[in-house]
Amino acid sequence: MTTVPKIALKGVTKHFGPKKVLNGIDLEVAKGESLVVIGGSGTGKSVMLKSILGLLTPDSGSIQVDGVETTRLRSREREKMLHKFGMLFQGAALFDSLKVWENVAFGLIQGANMPRSQAKEIAVAKLGAVGLTPDVAELSPAELSGGMQKRVGLARAIADEPEIIFFDEPTTGLDPIMADVINELIVQCVKDLGATAVTITHDMASARKIADRIAMIYQGRIIWTGHARDIDNSGNAYVDQFVHGRAEGPIKMQIKAL
Repeated sequence: MTTVPKIALKGVTKHFGPKKVLNGIDLEVAKGESLVVIGGSGTGKSVMLKSILGLLTPDSGSIQVDGVETTRLRSREREKMLHKFGMLFQGAALFDSLKVWENVAFGLIQGANMPRSQAKEIAVAKLGAVGLTPDVAELSPAELSGGMQKRVGLARAIADEPEIIFFDEPTTGLDPIMADVINELIVQCVKDLGATAVTITHDMASARKIADRIAMIYQGRIIWTGHARDIDNSGNAYVDQFVHGRAEGPIKMQIKAL
């Protein structure tokens, strides 16, 4: 019996004018797996996530979630499908005008029409799960450090106990110690939920800690996938150059003349 992947992309393309960002993405993520997608800026990582979520419509190809084709879903069907997802945005992306607990509970109140009192209880519990005390719930995002904001973003991502969680550059802007704290929290939260996770990152320390499996995207294609433990012996010159941060190699940086 063949197991249906939680997420499956086949031949996915996406253009923006003459620029081809996704050039035939083929990728599968198993249920309960933590996949990390690495690659340089502008290689298509974020566009791929947005295409899976339906925020962007691919020009061609197939995107399936639990075996259901999502590229042709109607708005009500798509809204139902999106309830499976949680997301930690780059920079946390908190609402400045809302208290911390209201940020965490935003999807519960706005999306699930949950009573505010019940949503607040859940929000405080999720803040506790990421190591924040109940008094933090009443603060505004502006009163928080970058690391605390990232924790609040993680609490929001898990508030509705999603089946799938996307992490967009979860450690950007954090010092190495706080980045490791966030990585540990991600691993624990995903494990506690039994969720499927997809993370995009430049941070190899983060990738090594979070990933069961790693995929590398280059020029809009997945050029390598493998177990996280095999990343240093991938046999792929592009992967080797990226992982070790070498200027010399097949990946050439486009540097504009002043």
